[in-house]
Amino acid sequence: MPFDLLNGGVLGLILIAFVVLTVLKGVRMVSQGEKWIVQRLGKYHQTLEPGLNFIIPYVDTVAYKVTTKDIVLDIPSQEVITRDNVVIIANAVAYINIVQPAHAVYGIEDYEHGIRNLVQTSLRSIIGEMDLDAALSSRDQIKAQLKHAISDDISDWGITLKTVEIQDIKPSPTMQLAMEEQAAAERQRRAMVTRADGQKQAAILEADGRLEASRRDAEAQVVLAKGSEESIRLISSAMDGKEMPVVYLLGEQYIKAMNDMAQSNNAKTVVLPADILNTVKGLVGDKLKTQ
Repeated sequence: MPFDLLNGGVLGLILIAFVVLTVLKGVRMVSQGEKWIVQRLGKYHQTLEPGLNFIIPYVDTVAYKVTTKDIVLDIPSQEVITRDNVVIIANAVAYINIVQPAHAVYGIEDYEHGIRNLVQTSLRSIIGEMDLDAALSSRDQIKAQLKHAISDDISDWGITLKTVEIQDIKPSPTMQLAMEEQAAAERQRRAMVTRADGQKQAAILEADGRLEASRRDAEAQVVLAKGSEESIRLISSAMDGKEMPVVYLLGEQYIKAMNDMAQSNNAKTVVLPADILNTVKGLVGDKLKTQ
């Protein structure tokens, strides 16, 4: 009798455990931000939405738990050859969202690996149609073309591409060194051109200065000549033609020259001739005699 009671108690505990396990297998609580894929006897049956769900224990099984949050996929760096045969390095980051979990898990073996490969091949194709300068300065264009090329393909997997961003796009180290040398040579050329332009402008300004000075010297000589002419005319008129005006003017210049000589630092003693008029006449010579 006690042995029967013991066996009955064990069976009862087993039965209770079986019932509890069955209930637990039949009740599923899906968290917000997830969707669960349920298979019935190995085939897709339904997708569990967030919240409390019931399935048939031992018949239905949760095969996949898929997040419905945005997924960030890093696209590894890769070497890309531009249309002008320049090797550049580019990588990107893609933001995707699974809208149809069944398509994502049954449509492709590994959707993340598939999207990474798709982005890399599309990136190579887009940049391969561009020259180096266009590739380095057209991130927005590359981004738009990349998004357009990928969106249709991954939509078959129940995935939407929110956006894709080009993280880095830069020349290879050897190409970067060549570009730096080219930029340095271009800056040096511009400096030489700027220096030559400055020297040219300086020479032009200097020549203009000499020309203007010569023009003003000539004008000054004309003014002085007219002044001398007027002086001679006035002196001739004052002396009524008794003496030659030039004698007066030469005498005046002679006295001024002697005065300057006397004030010179090298001059020790200056002696003026007593008969300045005859001295001046002697300087004029034959011309005075003709008057």
